Amino acid sequence: MGDLEIRAAVADDVPAIVDMLADDPLGAQRESPDDLAPYLVALERLSSDPNQYLVVAVREDRVVGTLQLTVIPGLSRKGATRSIIEGVRIHADERGSGLGTQLIEWAVAESRRQKCQLVQLTSDSSRVDAHRFYERLGFTASHVGFKLQL
Repeated sequence: MGDLEIRAAVADDVPAIVDMLADDPLGAQRESPDDLAPYLVALERLSSDPNQYLVVAVREDRVVGTLQLTVIPGLSRKGATRSIIEGVRIHADERGSGLGTQLIEWAVAESRRQKCQLVQLTSDSSRVDAHRFYERLGFTASHVGFKLQL
């Protein structure tokens, strides 16, 4: 495989990102690749927030992975800063290649650079393979997550 670049996402990357977000049973129910307008608005909002990092992994001029990293300063844990990894997706052609590991390692390294004391993520309870992947990378399933749809 060719060299990999991890960089900030730009508007031209949005179609590929949305395609990856929609390329699984859960994403297919909640994403709309046919209307990119809301995604472009979201990218603009993310890009203007210094605590948000929407990145893409690019190989041979092709977007093959993505994730969002959010840095959150806080008071708990003696004023600890934490990061949250969200929206990790790997193009179907790249799954099993080690790209997911590289993306998570980038997020952890960036979290350290940002002086975070904790990296956290959530994963849908139905994504058993993803849970094994995160545990293999040192994450522990330590909490129960809750959501309220608005």
